[in-house]
Amino acid sequence: MEPPTSPKIQKVIHVTYLIVAIDITSLFLQLSVTPYLAKKMGFDTLWFGYLQTTVGVMQLLGGPVFGRFADIFGARAALSLSCFASMVSFLLLAAADSTILLFLHKLPAVFMHVLPGSQMVVADLSESGKRAEALAKLGLCFGIGMIAGSSLGGTLSTHYGEKFTACVAAGGSLVSLLLVLKFIPKHTKKHATKQSNAGSVFNLKEIIRLMKFPGVAKTFTVKIISGLPSGIFQVMFFIIAINVFQLQPKQNGYLMAYFGLVQMVIQGAVIGRLTARYSEYSLLRVTVGLSSFVGLALTTNVFQFCFVAVPMMFCTSVFNVITDSILTKSVPASDTGAMLGLCASVQSFMRTVGPTIGGFLYETYGVASFGYTQFSVNIIVFSLQMLEGQVDGTS
Repeated sequence: MEPPTSPKIQKVIHVTYLIVAIDITSLFLQLSVTPYLAKKMGFDTLWFGYLQTTVGVMQLLGGPVFGRFADIFGARAALSLSCFASMVSFLLLAAADSTILLFLHKLPAVFMHVLPGSQMVVADLSESGKRAEALAKLGLCFGIGMIAGSSLGGTLSTHYGEKFTACVAAGGSLVSLLLVLKFIPKHTKKHATKQSNAGSVFNLKEIIRLMKFPGVAKTFTVKIISGLPSGIFQVMFFIIAINVFQLQPKQNGYLMAYFGLVQMVIQGAVIGRLTARYSEYSLLRVTVGLSSFVGLALTTNVFQFCFVAVPMMFCTSVFNVITDSILTKSVPASDTGAMLGLCASVQSFMRTVGPTIGGFLYETYGVASFGYTQFSVNIIVFSLQMLEGQVDGTS
């Protein structure tokens, strides 16, 4: 099947946005269940960290392979696999009544990559100059899903229990799967090339090859190092919400809904305007520098955190969109799936090392340590970026 013609492109993109909104809703339904179910089973901070690490390892292993799979077999096959894996994971969560089953439900995460799969569809079908804005709208859908999933998750968990909530999440994944099979074309590449089918899904050389394109290794390194402190905080957030802010499931749902609303505004109304006026590399430097000052070093309660969360989410959202856009533009169109798979593996890497590092920082130095770490790491990266810009004559 050939890529969709121009009249059909917008329809495919809009359905892709809907799929992301439903998938993220289901994901946050699951996230609203897992920490409280783990607490009922007697998990402490360390064991909950192990549970989070399991997800990170699974997706770290699966991300690059999923990207190659999408490039070779097409968007429909890749997204179908991801939606099915999500449905299986949520059904296993609904059945979890022991520590082993709670860990077992994380194993399908190796295939759960709906967001990077959707990013590939949008990157393939959007114009290069408008790619950042198109990717940002996926973040808008992420915010919608965060609001719906968090609010609904807290309410359902309170009134009907964790298992019922997990079943509702599985139902959402089933709906996403049906939408993929009905509306997403088999292939979304505008120009087929031999390179997109070179080698197998597990060809490590093909993944390493992407790092050799100009600017890729440098941007990828910045994405990992600068994103690590905020990634650690995100992994530890539910522990902080429960133990420090003393939030109940419904209150936590309201807080996540607030985050979703903020993200919707940033992704839908801010990023597109910024990318239209400023270069992506300039925005990257600004967000790295600004993120140095928006950690939790001076935050002592949930109200202060809600205030700090606005610039924090702005930096994170712009940083992720800009780096993804730069990296996908730096490789051939035939390799956008593999590149986005590698980008997704960065987040998985955070979830792998985050619980260990975050748990140590939290237990040893307290919540403020996350803010000081973020300041130290990002101010160094920002200084190196500015020094490089002066050497190149670009700033």
